Amino acid sequence: MKEIILQLATYHTWANELLLNTAGALSEEQQHAEMRSSFPTVYKTFLHMLDAESIWWQRLKLQEKIDIPSQSFSGDMQALASQLLQQNRLWQEWAGGAGEHALQHEFIYYNLRKERFKQPVYQMLLHLFNHGTYHRGQVVTMLRELGIEKIPQTDFIVWSRKK
Repeated sequence: MKEIILQLATYHTWANELLLNTAGALSEEQQHAEMRSSFPTVYKTFLHMLDAESIWWQRLKLQEKIDIPSQSFSGDMQALASQLLQQNRLWQEWAGGAGEHALQHEFIYYNLRKERFKQPVYQMLLHLFNHGTYHRGQVVTMLRELGIEKIPQTDFIVWSRKK
């Protein structure tokens, strides 16, 4: 299982970096153009991804008070990309050092509604990486809506062929 988790963590960083580079080349107006989606702009979609990854990281590290980055973040797309990729690399490093026991470990956490849950770390990680894929798909759709024609392929199989 460790190898799968590590591959997904590495792929996740690679795919995010490709789309963040594309988003970084957009004008500020395009980055903040509102569209119908889970989050209304390319910028806000990536900011949500940062929130989710940071929150899960803090839960894994058993932090009592959860800091939600979007509540204080005011940077531009470049700063957002830097922070999200930094968080991605933390997941990669953690996965690289984790043993099977750490992946199977059941941890207790509370969601934002203060509901208590207990589940294995590997399930949380699978959710985290799948969540990123979901929102990257939304970003691709937004980029198409903005008229962007050169959008990088971020499929797992594309990444695995490059290894």
